[in-house]
Amino acid sequence: MGWFVRRLAQSLVMLWVVVSLVFLSIHFVPGDPAELLLAQDGGSPDPLMVQMLREQLGLDRPLPEQYSHNVMGILRGDLGASMVDGSSVGQEVMRRLPRTLELIAAAGILSLLIGIPAGVLSALRPRGRFSRGAAVVAGTAQSVPVFVLGTLLVVLFAQVLGWLPAGGFVPFSRDPGKHLQLLVLPAATIAIGLSAIVFRITRASMLDVLPLDFIRTARAKGVPARRVIIRHALRNALMPVITVFALQLGGLLAGTVLVETVFNWPGLSGMLVAGVNARDYPVVTGVLVVVSAFYIGLNLLVDIIYGITDPRVRK
Repeated sequence: MGWFVRRLAQSLVMLWVVVSLVFLSIHFVPGDPAELLLAQDGGSPDPLMVQMLREQLGLDRPLPEQYSHNVMGILRGDLGASMVDGSSVGQEVMRRLPRTLELIAAAGILSLLIGIPAGVLSALRPRGRFSRGAAVVAGTAQSVPVFVLGTLLVVLFAQVLGWLPAGGFVPFSRDPGKHLQLLVLPAATIAIGLSAIVFRITRASMLDVLPLDFIRTARAKGVPARRVIIRHALRNALMPVITVFALQLGGLLAGTVLVETVFNWPGLSGMLVAGVNARDYPVVTGVLVVVSAFYIGLNLLVDIIYGITDPRVRK
C-alpha cells in the first residue's frame, strides 16, 4: 500500500511540474495575445484597446497571481474560457477528446492484431524468410513519416482505387457506416508505425523466453506446441510489450497532430494547434494538462500492473 501511495504522489508531482512548465513557457514566449486578437484584421491595434483587453483577460495581473488562479482552476476541474471566443475550454476538450481517443484506440487494436502474431511467427523461425521480410517491412514502416504515409494512403485508397473517403468527420450517431469509413485511413496510418514497434518488442521478448527451462520442460512433457507458445511463452513475453505499447499510446495522444491535419479529423490536436497560433493560453494549457494527465496515468497504471505481477518491483 505504501508503494502505491508513493507512486501516486510522484505522479501528482509530475503533473504539477508539467502544469508549471506549460504556464511558464507560454507566458515567456514573445508576443502579446491581446495585440494578436485585435490585429486579426490587419493593421496596428489601438494601444488603449490593447490595454483594456489585457485587463479584461486578466493579463495585466502579476505572473504569480495568474499562476495561482490557473492552478486553482485546474484543481477545481475548471480549465477556463478561450480568449478568442469565450467558450469553455473544458467542454471543448471533452467534446474533442473522445474523437482522438477513438482514433488512438482503433490504431492500437489494429497494431496489436498485426504486430503480436507477426512477432511470434518471426521468433519461432528467426532466420526464415518471413522473419527477414517482416524485419524489412517494420524498419520501413518506422522510417516513413506519418504525413507522408497518410498522403500515400489517401492517394492509393481514395483517389486511385476509390475504396475509402480521403478525409473528414461524421458523428457515429448520424451515420455509423460513413463514420467507420472515415476512421479507417487515419487509424491505419498510425497503426502501421505502431505495429512495427509492437512487432519488434514481441519478437525480441519471445526470443528471450523460448530458450528458458520452463518452455523446454513443457515441451518435454508432451504439451502441444500451440499451447506451449500461447499459454506459456507468449504470456510471459507480453509484459514488455504491454509496457512499451502503453507508453506509445500516451505519446500518440499528443502526436496525432499531423494525422488529424492530413485527414481533417477534428480531435484535440487541431484544438491545440489553433490555440498555439492564437496564443490562447487557456486552450493550450487545458489541452496539454489533459494530455499530460493521460500520459502520466498510463505510466502509473503500468507501474501498478508491474507491482502486482512482480513483487520485486514494490521493493
